[in-house]
Amino acid sequence: MRRQHSESTTPAAFTIGSVDTSTIVILDFGSQYTQLIARRIREFNVFSVVLPCTAPLDQIRALAPLGLILSGGPSSVYDADAPAADPALLTMGVPLLGICYGLQFIVHHLGGRVEPAPAREYGHAQVDIVAETPLFRGLPQTLDVWMSHGDQAKTLPDGFVLTAQTANALAGIANQARRIWAVQFHPEVAHTRQGVELLRNFVLDICGAKPDWTPEHFIHSTVDRVRAQVGSGHAICGLSGGVDSSVAAVLVARAIGDRLTCIFVNNGVLRKNEFAKVQKTMREQLGLRVVAVDASERFLAGLAGVADPEQKRKAIGNEFIAVFDDEAKKIFESAEHDGDAIAWLVQGTLYPDVIESSSVKGPSQTIKSHHNVGGLPANMKLKLIEPLRDLFKDEVRRIGRDLGMPEEILERQPFPGPGLAVRILGEVTAERVALLQEADDIVVSEIKAAGLYRKLWQSFAVLLPVKSVGVMGDQRTYAYTCCVRAVESEDGMTADWAPLPYEVLRAISGRIVSEVRGINRVVYDITSKPPGTIEWE
Repeated sequence: MRRQHSESTTPAAFTIGSVDTSTIVILDFGSQYTQLIARRIREFNVFSVVLPCTAPLDQIRALAPLGLILSGGPSSVYDADAPAADPALLTMGVPLLGICYGLQFIVHHLGGRVEPAPAREYGHAQVDIVAETPLFRGLPQTLDVWMSHGDQAKTLPDGFVLTAQTANALAGIANQARRIWAVQFHPEVAHTRQGVELLRNFVLDICGAKPDWTPEHFIHSTVDRVRAQVGSGHAICGLSGGVDSSVAAVLVARAIGDRLTCIFVNNGVLRKNEFAKVQKTMREQLGLRVVAVDASERFLAGLAGVADPEQKRKAIGNEFIAVFDDEAKKIFESAEHDGDAIAWLVQGTLYPDVIESSSVKGPSQTIKSHHNVGGLPANMKLKLIEPLRDLFKDEVRRIGRDLGMPEEILERQPFPGPGLAVRILGEVTAERVALLQEADDIVVSEIKAAGLYRKLWQSFAVLLPVKSVGVMGDQRTYAYTCCVRAVESEDGMTADWAPLPYEVLRAISGRIVSEVRGINRVVYDITSKPPGTIEWE
């Protein structure tokens, strides 16, 4: 039986109701990494869904889960304002795995004691396994893990045993009679080397889930849901030419055909020659119906005098929606669409955008607003379709391959929706945009020439609001500083700076200072995420 969708209770990307496949339910207590858990599980071809920790038990039971996972979170379980999850979820009888805050929730609500730790554990740590358990089956006795907690479980509830520990604190507990396991570290992040194996033990062995969920399931359910949402109406898609919006457009076009019109806007902060390149690619390679709008002057006018990153993002988000509203009205008034309302706006929003912008499923902290999430105006006229909202970049690429899209599009590095505006620190002007376009084009071309483009998550240039003295041709210069940023990442949620070969850095630096008049100094960013973000703003 096909799943029936329920918009009010499920992530936007999935349709759930009558479940015909193995399901793991993840309850989100506000961790920045919650969706990584779902991503790991989907890599096993097992269906997973993230619900807020406040989800009623009836809603959880309706999904007939084979297992529950309690995520991490920023709160302390003993605080008065701790997330108000129902402790009865601990007695549902299905296998349950607590992670970080999830472990402390279990201990606190089953009669143990949680208190502030004498020493906060953050970052890499070694964990020793001290008791046999199916959760650790096949793993080495010492694990390299990622910790992020300031509280500790001091006293365990009755029936629980210690299964793992660090030099400083408890790291794992279990009550196998009650089918409850928990770890203090984060197995979902790439920094925990054996984390995937641990989650596989829980999902496939302990829960007995079958690997029967595939991208094909996602495509069919999403197409059905979009077709039902739009009905006989029309939709427009905010097309950027990147992987996300392109896959979203192809998915929606499969659902409603030529009732989708893609609008590609030149917002004045695109990369060099991007406006012409994207139009050609989208029309000729994807067969999409594209309306191109040059609104560069309009956007740059709205950014004049704006230096605050959040204001930039919101200004761009507001202007995008205003342009889309204007273009939708033109399409609606055309003879071709006479009598049919344009009611929907399709966006290629991904989960990292959502989790950094707002607390969507749990009490997570806002890192920054993305122009297409936290930057959207409250009074926008168009209703949103975001078919990729709960996916990560690598998952989107797999969906695109199943849709038959060309690798040239799918392997493009991520590019922020606000474009170069968040790579120009300080005020965005036409002059600064032109400088950064040239510098960024050099970075990308040299990275591609070195055969590194597909190996890196992102590689780009940033224009800093810093001028310094230089000497060029025996003359004094006073010009801007350009920062080169290149990172390696699996999903964009965490990232490490890439150790680019010196010859590549030398080529990039030499070309920028020689070819871009207005820049006389190049620096390289060696900050990982966290503590930094990938983009500078």
